[in-house]
Amino acid sequence: MFDMLVWGGAALTLVGLAALIWCIVTAIRIRRAELDENMLRARMQGILAVNMVALVISALGLMTVVLGVMLG
Repeated sequence: MFDMLVWGGAALTLVGLAALIWCIVTAIRIRRAELDENMLRARMQGILAVNMVALVISALGLMTVVLGVMLG
């Protein structure tokens, strides 16, 4: 039973990690595109929103893993 918490949390953490990697790669591509400052800010704000959601997902996944380990 608690194994599902651990594996579910690990999967959630990996999803968050993949989203964080996507944010990093996308931000590097945008910076290399040499856009004007207004366009750069607009695109970075979109990435910032995804970045915050990815961090929350990763944190929830890690909390789930710890909970599953402690209860199991």
